[in-house]
Amino acid sequence: MSVVETFNLKPISREAVAEALKKAERYRLLNEPTQAESICRDVLRVDPDNQQALVQIVLTLTDRFGRDAAGVRNAREYAGKLQDDYARTYYSALISERHARALLAKGMSSSFAYDGLREAMDGYEAAETLRPAGHDDAILRWNSCVRTIRRANLRPRDEDDELPLE
Repeated sequence: MSVVETFNLKPISREAVAEALKKAERYRLLNEPTQAESICRDVLRVDPDNQQALVQIVLTLTDRFGRDAAGVRNAREYAGKLQDDYARTYYSALISERHARALLAKGMSSSFAYDGLREAMDGYEAAETLRPAGHDDAILRWNSCVRTIRRANLRPRDEDDELPLE
């Protein structure tokens, strides 16, 4: 016989948001994305439009690409809630890039990684036009994608290629 207990999540106070976000960032840097994601979700429960929490949860979810079924769609939903056009465009491109890199690392068809990196590069080019002065992250990421494509000798996929189900 199994016993299933129902637990309710406890809300954090609005006053705790800033410290909670610092903890989420630390957990990300310690390579504990599940803990970071949990904290971000707690913050977003009390402050659904918190832009820093949205960025952190996107990064946290993409940290897990290739390790578990965190899901690109979930990360894209959070990125879509970013209010700043540059941030929304940049982080959407980052999701594509990290997903492509996860495919490449898992030994999936390199053509799917190529397509993902090209999608990311298109997003980075769009973000570049929106970037604040002196903020060249989109250019740095674009260059990194180019170098990966060259180093791995990636090519576009053939129409016959299919992405394997996980």
